Amino acid sequence: MASDKTNVMRVLEQHKIAYTAHEYPHGKEAVDGVTVAQLLGQNVQQVFKTLVARGKSGGYHVFVIPVAKELDLKKAAKAAGEKSVEMVHVKELLGLTGYVRGGCSPVGMKKAFPTVFDASVQEIPTVIVSAGKIGYQIECAPADLLSLTRAKAAPITTTP
Repeated sequence: MASDKTNVMRVLEQHKIAYTAHEYPHGKEAVDGVTVAQLLGQNVQQVFKTLVARGKSGGYHVFVIPVAKELDLKKAAKAAGEKSVEMVHVKELLGLTGYVRGGCSPVGMKKAFPTVFDASVQEIPTVIVSAGKIGYQIECAPADLLSLTRAKAAPITTTP
């Protein structure tokens, strides 16, 4: 797999952050995160998805949550210091972040947006997020990822 280095992997290496790369079988379309966790044989609580939302102020925010959970927009807005937040449309994602749906990573976006990880990230030994490309994930220590993305952790999910 080493031949397929993503921008996310390069960023982690530049910051001397240890990570494990994972690859899963994929087509052109993104699969849901629970399926990704199963394909990787990983604990669904450790695999996180990256969501981008627009706050009432007009600013963008990144929320990183376990794949089996849903973003609670009220909790997310509170954590982001916004009156409210709404998900950005899939069509806006690439231009805004440089990533496509299913390959969106909190690391290495075009701009550094305020980022909030679900509080559960503090209870797991390692966290797995997209490596910036469908089919690729990276796994590393939650503290390293929070530090790199200058993120905070807050309870921002609801269980579907």
